[in-house]
Amino acid sequence: MDWGGPTFVIAIIAVSTAGWLINNWIRAKHGYSLENEWGGMTEPSESGETRRLREENSALHDKLDAMQDRMIVLERIVTDRGYSLSEEIEALRDRPVPASNPADSGTPLNIERQERA
Repeated sequence: MDWGGPTFVIAIIAVSTAGWLINNWIRAKHGYSLENEWGGMTEPSESGETRRLREENSALHDKLDAMQDRMIVLERIVTDRGYSLSEEIEALRDRPVPASNPADSGTPLNIERQERA
């Protein structure tokens, strides 16, 4: 094989060009900035759909963060006070009504006296 002939030089140029094209194709496919022929970088233009998807993604991340905060609070309530909460409710039910003012023991439900329309 003649290492200094024009065929070898053209083969090296063809392989290099093909590698550059494949590299740019992969970068464009995944949204990275592209390398131009002088070695500089060009940013991909952002379309309206891309912008909308980014905004929706941001809103969903914010919603997920809020839900995680709520989940932490609920887990804390269930694990820290799950068993004692029912005992505290029962203790409040068993508490005697104050003798001074029986009407002051809470909000009456008046279930029997409700008028039907």
